[in-house]
Amino acid sequence: MTDRDSLYAVSPLDGRYADRTEPLRPYASEAGLMRARVRVEVEYLIAVADLEATPLELDERTREELRAAYEDFDADDAAIVKEIETTGHGPFEATNHDVKAVEYFLRLQLPDGSDAVPWIHFGLTSEDVNNLAHRLLVRDAVTDVILPALTDVCDELGDQAREHQDRAMLARTHGQPATPTTFGKEMAVYASRLGRAIDRVETATGDLRGKLGGASGTYAAHHAAYPDVDWSAFAETFVTELGLDFEPLTTQVNPCDDLAALFDALRGANRILLDLDLDEWLYVSDRYLGQEAAAGETGSSTMPHKVNPIDFENSEGNLSKANSDLHFLADYVTTSRLQRDLSDSTVKRNIGAAFAHCLIGYTKSRDGLSKVTPTDRVMDDELAETPAVIGEAVQTILRREGRDDAYERVKDLTRGQQVTIEDFHDLFAELDVDEAVREELRALTPAGYTGVASELVEKLDE
Repeated sequence: MTDRDSLYAVSPLDGRYADRTEPLRPYASEAGLMRARVRVEVEYLIAVADLEATPLELDERTREELRAAYEDFDADDAAIVKEIETTGHGPFEATNHDVKAVEYFLRLQLPDGSDAVPWIHFGLTSEDVNNLAHRLLVRDAVTDVILPALTDVCDELGDQAREHQDRAMLARTHGQPATPTTFGKEMAVYASRLGRAIDRVETATGDLRGKLGGASGTYAAHHAAYPDVDWSAFAETFVTELGLDFEPLTTQVNPCDDLAALFDALRGANRILLDLDLDEWLYVSDRYLGQEAAAGETGSSTMPHKVNPIDFENSEGNLSKANSDLHFLADYVTTSRLQRDLSDSTVKRNIGAAFAHCLIGYTKSRDGLSKVTPTDRVMDDELAETPAVIGEAVQTILRREGRDDAYERVKDLTRGQQVTIEDFHDLFAELDVDEAVREELRALTPAGYTGVASELVEKLDE
């Protein structure tokens, strides 16, 4: 698609955001699905030929030529498959069936009169091919594109955590001034959460399961042709050699609980980034974070001074759309009326769109993080202007000294009041405590009251 063509794309995924979603095209496109189906059909044909029970023999050259059909599959090949399905091509009339079109395409890859022709798609139902093709695409899309993009965000968070582990700032609980923290520690929290979420996505990707059981999951056609072959064992070997786990008990449809688990794992990662996007937006709004202004960029059509947190806003929108799609997909693909209905077929074609919204969200979040940096002056001023936050430390130290009215004394001084550090010092002067304790209390400052926040960042490396 040219830049001009993209202006007429129905979806922004192939239009406005085409450059960001381009890495998913080999896995999420119609051509990508065709290629994956060809791969399954070719490897299945070779596996059938390797059975002692079948008379089919494929020499090494033929195997190489068959494998080249998917290894070298290109746009011209995809066009042929589509023609076979929709208008007809060569000796084949239109099939109006996408998997049958792939079968006929493979016939064209064999010499006329080849003994292998009857064995293409032998005993299979379309869902045998589709469930494997979809999982191969999903597995590789997540492994090659989604997880690296997600890991980039996690790595950036880790870098910011370490760089700013000592950068004290006022915390806000319920949106109100609270015990100070460090900016680095807050980024470390997200890096840690996202790291665990990435582990869950990796686990779910590694647990994808394929089936090869025929029209009702009973191997009926296979068994009818060769009752002495252990077709379940054959299927398990075939599926696992494709790099998937084996699902032995199915209807015509693979139950898809594995896909649902992956979609849920991705939603979990996205929710963490949505939380991050909101916090970064608020930090920018409070001027805790400054943003790099790109040359020539316009923040507002009427307010020239604006530098907006557009990357975090864009990420928020795309991840919200992704999670809506992933939630729908996880719910939908795990149901099928009786032994099979076809409604899931069109739904699964939208997996790539959900992944594309994820990818846009991840790259936008990463872009936003790369443009922000703590505004030291604002953070320092806020800390200095909010001495009430040391009240927690004061009442805790007084509790340690046995004062049963510790909390109440500090509450009376601070709650709903605009206090100064001098007000605290006046309170300390009135207290009946040892002078050493009084000095300990006077040494408290908001900027210094961050506990072990800085040290906690180091947990990322454990």
